[in-house]
Amino acid sequence: MKVRIEDTCTACALCVDACPDVFEMGEDIAQVAAEDVPAEHEDAVQQAADECPAEAIIIE
Repeated sequence: MKVRIEDTCTACALCVDACPDVFEMGEDIAQVAAEDVPAEHEDAVQQAADECPAEAIIIE
């Protein structure tokens, strides 16, 4: 699984709370710390994408 964050991110940090091993806060928006998601974090990344209010998390 690969993940990215679009510019529509509102920096709410829900993704960082859900999976801090994959997401981190940048200066203006959240960022992906690990583009290739380890298998043990896939569920948390999917949860973060589902809960993102801006629908900015894209899973590939």
